[in-house]
Amino acid sequence: MDLKIVNVTVNSERPKQLAEWWAAALGGEVTADWGEYVKVGLGDGTGLAFQYVEGTQPGRIHLDLVAANAAKEVVRLVTAGAAHVADHEAPGGSFSWTVLKDPDGNEFCVSQAH
Repeated sequence: MDLKIVNVTVNSERPKQLAEWWAAALGGEVTADWGEYVKVGLGDGTGLAFQYVEGTQPGRIHLDLVAANAAKEVVRLVTAGAAHVADHEAPGGSFSWTVLKDPDGNEFCVSQAH
């Protein structure tokens, strides 16, 4: 098989603004801006893309992110404009994560690296 994921693409009515927010949130950079399609490179060969779609509804897909200090990253992201949705814990407390929403309302999760 010769397929690989190059981008996860998010539909948005404001792709440039959302791309800039995610670039800052993930320490990436906007690598291409074609107006209605904006790409964010993350430096490791992966990326996110944001394309203009009128009447977009969030929630069809979400990202799972990990960090060495998840609580610190949650605070940083909320300060940058994310909204806190909920905190969850796996049975037995072996794994926990926080659900957030980006400025367009797309949910994503942040957990401790595991």
